[in-house]
Amino acid sequence: MTSPSEKKATRQKLEALSGLLLAMFCSMLSMTVVGSSMPIIVDDLGGTQTQYTWVITMTLLTTAISTPIWGKLADLVNRKVLMLTALVLFVLASAGAGLSQSAEMLIFFRALQGIGGGGLQALSQVLMADILSPRERGKYMGLFAGVMSIGTVGGPLLGGFLTDTISWHWNFYVGVPLGIAAFIVLTKTLKIHQAKPEKVRIDYFGIVLLSVAAGFLLVWISNVQTYGWASWETLYMVGIAVVATVGFIIVEMKVAEPLIPMTLFRNKTFTLAVLASISIGVSMFGTAVYLAQYMQVSRGFGPTEAGLMTIPMALGMMGASVVIGQLVSRTGKWKRYVVTGGVLMVIGTSLLSTLQYDTSLVLAGVFMFVLGAGTGMTMQNLVLVVQNSTNPREIGVASSGVNFFRSVGGTVGVAVMGSVLAASMTNLFDERKADIANAIAQIAATDPAAAKDIGDTLTSGGLPPTRGMPESIATIIEQVSATSISHAFLVGVPLAVLSLIAICFLPNKSLNRKNTQEQLKAAQEKEASSAVVSAAPAETSDDAWDEAEREHPGYSEAWDVALASTGAVRLPVRSETEDDDDAR
Repeated sequence: MTSPSEKKATRQKLEALSGLLLAMFCSMLSMTVVGSSMPIIVDDLGGTQTQYTWVITMTLLTTAISTPIWGKLADLVNRKVLMLTALVLFVLASAGAGLSQSAEMLIFFRALQGIGGGGLQALSQVLMADILSPRERGKYMGLFAGVMSIGTVGGPLLGGFLTDTISWHWNFYVGVPLGIAAFIVLTKTLKIHQAKPEKVRIDYFGIVLLSVAAGFLLVWISNVQTYGWASWETLYMVGIAVVATVGFIIVEMKVAEPLIPMTLFRNKTFTLAVLASISIGVSMFGTAVYLAQYMQVSRGFGPTEAGLMTIPMALGMMGASVVIGQLVSRTGKWKRYVVTGGVLMVIGTSLLSTLQYDTSLVLAGVFMFVLGAGTGMTMQNLVLVVQNSTNPREIGVASSGVNFFRSVGGTVGVAVMGSVLAASMTNLFDERKADIANAIAQIAATDPAAAKDIGDTLTSGGLPPTRGMPESIATIIEQVSATSISHAFLVGVPLAVLSLIAICFLPNKSLNRKNTQEQLKAAQEKEASSAVVSAAPAETSDDAWDEAEREHPGYSEAWDVALASTGAVRLPVRSETEDDDDAR
């Protein structure tokens, strides 16, 4: 039976978690709500295609770069203050984005949104480790997965509705009241007693080098389809990224408080979790991008309908995360479930690579559900096992490190998938050139303007949505796009296999029953007691007696006789009664 004190402790944990969940939901919703509205927003602001790309890329870039910085700061300064700071920055940036009057202004505020969002994502996991022990954390991680799923699927739907009914500006304003509510809840409910280091040192040089390395890499990979893999842009961008990365590693090995300690990679669990997270990043980003394209281009659905079609993946992710989280907390076993998730990711990615333009939607939904379930079993649990095996003094940088590499790896994977899609699409269109020409000629006979628009779009390498197109050309585009997208999903198969191998080799360490703050307190008490013992005068001992002799049954009696012979101690006088008792 649960005692009143246990009920009170549980209630306090849930109250604090509600604030973290609200902050996470605010971040996810504000990031995804513009997914279906971005073409309208940029067009209304008079932006170019390049600016359209930068609106998306800049948020991704600042989120990825800021994540490890927030994580490192969480190990050095007050985490609650950091969380509230990130929340204020995110809310102000959201309001500024809604007030944007030009594409440049929107890009600037989206960059600030990315910085604040990186803080919310990194710090929410660190603070959850402060509140909950690894053993009990599993059952609550399902709530975070559910919030992420709802935000991912519901964001574009809400954005399309707000754009159609009110104004695209409300895509950004919607996060403001949520952020204010999260700020109030966290201020009142989040109570942590964090031990502070004696001296705070910030690795400014490391921050600059990491920003340069990740910045050039992400900008290049996001635009490599425009530049080309063999081009001077690729040469100088990748060259700068490599030089900055080497410089960053050297600096991190020298400074007192490294941004990403290289010693983390000596931890087998951390290194393998980073490798496994790459495939998860591709699953999260790649499926969101290319499944939406599949539904709109290959199946002819509108943006809202396409968003609804991806619900099976969100349900799989949320359901698996909730159920498996409960099992992990109840049994303390996690390895079997993470391995199962890795297997499902391989199966789900392989199944998606078989999609065609006439694949049953029910079957496609099953494919997405399988991949979502695999992602739900692995994503949060990988962070859990890293936190469980990491020095509690480095919990922030370890947690954010996994998120950082997942974001960067996922972005690189998505870019590679895009290049495969483009190459496959070009080859397939060349093979169907005659069929396309005949279809456009038929359209030109009745609607020359429409025929010209379709021809210009296809010539530029684009894949226009087929909704509303004449059936003669729509069928060809759907067949070509579906085959090209399925080829792109093939990229994820070897990455999913790599993820599964890394998961299989994860050390099966038992989950700790203490949260981060309790572990730190225990470590401090142990250090203090060790210091007292080492400072105390050493006790005198007789080296004539070694350990083996001291464990001998006759040692105690011989020691008493030896002391008695010196006159320092008197041997106990045994009574006749005792002798008689012994004799019996």
